[in-house]
Amino acid sequence: MKRQERAETILNNFNRNAFQNQLIDWFKKEQRILPWRENQDAYRVWVSEIMLQQTRVDTVIPYFNNFLEKFPTPEALAEAEEQEVLKAWEGLGYYSRARNLQNAVREVVEKYQGKVPDNKEQLGALKGVGPYTKGAILSIAFDQPEPAVDGNVMRVLSRILLVEDDIAKASTKSLFESLVLELISKEDPSAFNQGLMELGAIICTPKSPSCLLCPVQSECRAFMEGKERELPVKVSKKKQKKQPFISLFIENDKGEILIEKRPSEGLLASLWQYPMVPLDAIDEHNLPHWFLGEYGMEIELGSTIDRVRHVFSHLIWDMEVKKASIQNGNLDRENAKFVKKEDVSSYPFSVSHQKIHKHLN
Repeated sequence: MKRQERAETILNNFNRNAFQNQLIDWFKKEQRILPWRENQDAYRVWVSEIMLQQTRVDTVIPYFNNFLEKFPTPEALAEAEEQEVLKAWEGLGYYSRARNLQNAVREVVEKYQGKVPDNKEQLGALKGVGPYTKGAILSIAFDQPEPAVDGNVMRVLSRILLVEDDIAKASTKSLFESLVLELISKEDPSAFNQGLMELGAIICTPKSPSCLLCPVQSECRAFMEGKERELPVKVSKKKQKKQPFISLFIENDKGEILIEKRPSEGLLASLWQYPMVPLDAIDEHNLPHWFLGEYGMEIELGSTIDRVRHVFSHLIWDMEVKKASIQNGNLDRENAKFVKKEDVSSYPFSVSHQKIHKHLN
C-alpha cells in the first residue's frame, strides 16, 4: 500500500477538526513562555530549532539567549569567526549543528540579503536544514502548512493514531509526514505544529504520559485501548562502541599547558582538547615513543590525576588523565600549542575535555 493511501486509511473515522481545535486551543492557553516564542522571526526560530535537536529545553534557554546576544542577526553570525561561534556553543554538543548553521546563514546573507527564505526548495537546500527544520521554520515563522516531524511528534501521533510501525525506520518517518500533511491546520499551522511539540514535551512524555491532563485524550486511540505505554515502537540500536584513551596534561617550564585543535572534519571538528592517546592502537608502555614521533618531544609519564567517561550517541570515551613532564625536544605539530593556564578556557572545548579544566588550578 502506498504511503498516502496508508495515511488515509489510518485517518479514516478520525475527527480531524476536533483534534485540531483541542490541540490549538490548549497550546494557546498553556504554552510555556520561551524566548524563541517572543515573535515569529525566522532567524530566531531557526537558531532555536537547531539548538533543540537532541537537547532539552531547559538546557537550551541560556545558550539561546547568549547566542542571540552575541549574534543578533544573520549578518552578525555570518561575519563571526568559527571559533567564536563554537565557543558560544560550547557544552551544547553535536557541534556540527553550529558549523552547519553558520555556513547556511552565510549563504542566506550572500544569496538572500540576510532574509531567511520562505520558499521550501531554497530553504531545504541550505546546509543542515533537513525536512524537520525546514517544516518547523516554514510553519512557525511563515505560517505555511508544512509538516515538522521528529521523534517527539512521532511518539505523540503513534499514540493518538495507534500506529505500531517502528519509528526508527525512515519509511515510518515518511508515513508520519504524510499524516501531518493531512492533519495540519491550514488556518494556524504555527500553533498546530508547536502544539504537537509542546504536547510531546510536557504531557505525552516518553515513559509516563499524563493522559488524564491531555487536551486531546478524547481522540487518542492508544488511550482508548490502554496501549499508550506500549507506543511508540522503536527497535533498539546497536550497542555503543567503547574507546579507551590516555589524555595528557602536559605543563612546560613556563607553566603553560599543551592543547591541540581537532581536525576540521568529523567528530567534535575544530574544537580544542588535551592530547589524546588511543589505547586500542598504542600500548601505554610505548606511549612516550609514540608521543615523540607525533609531537617531537620526549615526555615522562606521571601519575593519573583523573578518569573521565563521556557518552556520545554512538560511542563511549573512557579517558585516563595523566600528568606528563617534558624531558627534551621542541613541539612539532601544527594543530598544537602551549598556552597560559588562564587562557585555556577562552578556547572552545568539548564537554569531555572541559572536565579536565579543573586541574588547571
